[in-house]
Formats: sequence, structure tokens, C-alpha cells
Amino acid sequence: MLSLFRCRAGPFGGRRAFASLTQPARLRNTPTIVKATSLETKNGYLEARNLEKAVGAVHRDGLVVVEDVIPHKALDQLNHKMVQDARILQGRGEDGPFNYNTGNLQQDAPPVAEYFSPTIFTNSIATQITTVVLGPRPKWTFCSANAAMPPLPGDAPSRQPVHSDADFRHPDHPFALVVNVPLITMTPENGSTEIWLGTHNREGGIDAQEGAHGERASGRIREGLLAARRETCPPCQPVVKKGSIVIRDLRLWHAGMPNPSDEVRIMLAMIHFAPWYRNPMRLQFAEDIKGVLEKVESEGRLGLEIPVDWIAREEALRTYLNRGFGNSYDFNQAP
Repeated sequence: MLSLFRCRAGPFGGRRAFASLTQPARLRNTPTIVKATSLETKNGYLEARNLEKAVGAVHRDGLVVVEDVIPHKALDQLNHKMVQDARILQGRGEDGPFNYNTGNLQQDAPPVAEYFSPTIFTNSIATQITTVVLGPRPKWTFCSANAAMPPLPGDAPSRQPVHSDADFRHPDHPFALVVNVPLITMTPENGSTEIWLGTHNREGGIDAQEGAHGERASGRIREGLLAARRETCPPCQPVVKKGSIVIRDLRLWHAGMPNPSDEVRIMLAMIHFAPWYRNPMRLQFAEDIKGVLEKVESEGRLGLEIPVDWIAREEALRTYLNRGFGNSYDFNQAP
């Protein structure tokens, strides 16, 4: 079943506009939601009609939400640990791995087996969608998260500039999809991400951006282009239900928003690259995850190429909170 997302921002109120002879159809500014059936969730794949809707939304809008695909129990266990970790990172202030401002943190999940649920990290419905768009066995080479943090006493909540994660010259067709998994329901009240649908393939790529690749503030969209885009298709800050996955084209314009609540809001981000895309990054996991992935592969439910540097569990736990901020990663491909 497909429904249109009810979004709390934007003048269109979540309604579709119909074309007429005198007025062109407005662009969609609210995400498409695909509601997975209980059978689809149990089997781990979407049937043809829902798959078509999901893939169509990714191509047209650069984003789709698929609801009811991840058990809440697995999310709760991971969220409990990652909220504790987020508070540690927040305490580092300007020395922490923040993205644009200290209210939005780059944060890795603990890369050890007890927190590595395949229903979250290698969700087969997510991989089904990315495979159809990118080609067989996409490469999973990035695994992290962002945390929208409640402000510390005396701090004013601040938003990110609108930006693209593809802050380098890149193909003009899909080459990388981000699988986002919110650990709790995301709302405007706890920092749901602002999204600009349709900007993944319409707005000029790197020429629309400011800031050099690799800088903390790279990928910022030029203000004149933002103003023009607002006139035709304003952004949306949607509600995304717990248990959902979000598939987003890496090129899509978006912005982390303030979290004025007292609740830490964490959203995982796994990037699947097309099998032909020559990104050299590798994941780093504790050795006890190897058996988990081998089991998923033996059951025919993995569907990914996963370059991994395996490290001892003790080293993984000692180092995983000491990784870089988002723009320090290089999502470009080798020549």
C-alpha cells in the first residue's frame, strides 16, 4: 500500500497537485511512504507492486520511506547504547566529530556482535531496493550515524546549512544510496532531517555547491539556488516512524535540524555504492561480526559486497568513538 507522507512543513500540505491545461503540475515535496505488509517483512522482500513504488520514488524524488520493516526490540537495544555514546561525544565539544555544528554529531554504532542486528544493518528489503537501482551486489563501504543532540545549558539550537553529501564531481545518474534507519520516531520536535526532494538530479551537482571537498563545511548549496528551489518545491521536515528505513540518493540536498527536545535522536547511515563505482573505503568491524555476516550470506539474504578490515573486539571497542566527522570521509571513486 502506498500513501503520501504527511509533512509538517511546506505550503502544499501533503496533497498532490493535479496537472491542468493552464497550470503545470507542482513537484512533489513530501516523501512517498511504502507500507510493507507483514508477509513482506517476514519474507524479507517487497512484492512487485511495492517494489515498483519504492524504486520509482528513489528515481523521481531521490528518497523513499518504507515502514514497518525493523523490529522495535532490536532498535531499542542499539539506541540505549548509542545514546550513552552520544553523550560522551557531546562532552568533547569542539573536539568531537560534529557536522557543521556541535548539535549534529557523526557517531558510529558499536561494531561488535551483540549490537549488530542483521535486520538493521543488512536489512534485506533495503538491499532489494538498492540492488534494483544500482545493480547486483552493491558495495557497502560506509557505516555510521548522526545524532541530533539536545542543546547543553546555555547553547542555542542551530541547524545545518542545506548541503549535499556528494561534495565532489560525480556521475549524473544513481551511484550511491544511503540507507538511513532512525532508532526512534523522528519528528520536527526532535530534529528530523530537512529534505529537498528532486534535487538529486536537477540542480547542477558540484557547481551548485560551496566549500572544498573534505572541509567540515563542504557541500553547501548556494543561496540563490535555494531561493529558486523554494519557489517551485519547498523543503519538508517529515515524521518518520520507528521501524522504518529511508533510502536516499547521496546527491539529494538536505540539512540536519535543531533538536530542542530533551531526547537524543539517532539515525544510522549505511551507504551502498553501485558495483561499478570505484570507491576504495572499507568497513572496520570486530571479528565476532564475521560469523553473523557469514550466516546471513549462507541463507541467501545478504546481497552485498562488504570490504571489511577485521580487528580484535577489544580494539574495536577502544577505537570506534574516535572516528572522523562526516565530510572527512571520501565518497569519491578512484580514477
